[in-house]
Amino acid sequence: MAGGEAMLVAGIGCRRGASAADIDAVITAAREAFRCEAPIALIATEASKSDEDGLQEAARRLGVRVATYPTDALDAMAGSVLTQSAAALEHKGTRSVAEAAALLAAGVNGRLLGPRVATPRATCAFAIGDGTRSDGGGT
Repeated sequence: MAGGEAMLVAGIGCRRGASAADIDAVITAAREAFRCEAPIALIATEASKSDEDGLQEAARRLGVRVATYPTDALDAMAGSVLTQSAAALEHKGTRSVAEAAALLAAGVNGRLLGPRVATPRATCAFAIGDGTRSDGGGT
């Protein structure tokens, strides 16, 4: 979807062991909060979550891939996020997972639709962009 076509990215932060239902619930909550019905083009998250079954299953259900980013890349986005998380800083060493991952995946001109939405097991932030990165993007 890179190359000028607008896309919606769901940045996801989650507890270890979060289920697909947990991820679906936070995405639904974020859709409701932002009145967003656009199709999700990509899920983005922190690199250590790449093996999370619930996250991978949620992505399969949406028919999208999961892009992951190292914590130092997420933390480099701290000046661009709307919400900073003490829990993410304590457990991951970055001040944002969902918002920072969404922005990274959305690309150079990406923008957040608003602050992350949180449920007990996960967080979700939406960003709109064209996916073009100056650094080659996530995995």
